[in-house]
Amino acid sequence: MKYNIIEERDRIILKDMEDFDPEHIFECGQAFRWKVEDDGSYTAVAYNKVINVKKENKDIIFSNTNIDDFNNIWYNYFDLEKDYGEIKRILSKDPVLEEAIKYGEGIRVLNQDPFETTISFIISANNRIPMIKRAIEKISEDIGEYAGSWMGNDYYGFPNAEKLANLDTGYIKEKYRVGFRAPRIKDTCQIIYNKDIDLNSIFNLSREEGKKLLMTLPGVGPKVSDCILLFAFDKDDAFPVDVWVKRVMEHFYLKKETNVKDIGEYGARLFKDLAGLAQQYLFYYAREEEIGK
Repeated sequence: MKYNIIEERDRIILKDMEDFDPEHIFECGQAFRWKVEDDGSYTAVAYNKVINVKKENKDIIFSNTNIDDFNNIWYNYFDLEKDYGEIKRILSKDPVLEEAIKYGEGIRVLNQDPFETTISFIISANNRIPMIKRAIEKISEDIGEYAGSWMGNDYYGFPNAEKLANLDTGYIKEKYRVGFRAPRIKDTCQIIYNKDIDLNSIFNLSREEGKKLLMTLPGVGPKVSDCILLFAFDKDDAFPVDVWVKRVMEHFYLKKETNVKDIGEYGARLFKDLAGLAQQYLFYYAREEEIGK
């Protein structure tokens, strides 16, 4: 994709940008390392970098960055290679998605760090977003590397597997307030640190192969594995099913109560290679409209 890019001091501006809304991107449940500022912008941490993102009219302003980091990190992170206009055109052939897209028209699926995403979604199991965010921030502030500051706040990158693997389970549980997830975090970090599983190998696997491998990790079930595949490994055919997606699928498509596994398989078949993108629009729509609640 080609964009009209303007480089200024510590800022990159994408002019007349369509299909990009920071609120939709950061508020759709796919990422936890963000903070909304008083001016409506979003400050996020990824790959040990701090960036602030703001929409002004049709322009997207990336602050605290430069053209090199934009090209090497943020272009891929914000999935700028994909034509979301065309994706939405295809998905809008489905009347439910046509309506859903109106609610989250600026969603883009982030390409996040595989290890951080894995641990983040293990923490997310049966958890609320504020609690997830708090736990991840506590981990990062405690043992992560300093990433920089913005608007008077210091930010820290997410630590590597070795640092977490070397912590005591009790410390993880009490310090980061992760409850029953502590041994799962500890054991998963140990497996990854020992190289019993190479997360990067999943880039070259199919969704089903990647799902099978991820589900050998403690705390990674069907929904968590699909989240990791979609948000870290660019597997757009993954279809995570949380409570909102379950409700919207039952309400509009299945017309009856259906178990999560069957909903995931149905969604993957129905939306095929764009299942993950469909899921994001449906999630946002269902949550905003409280469908099926």
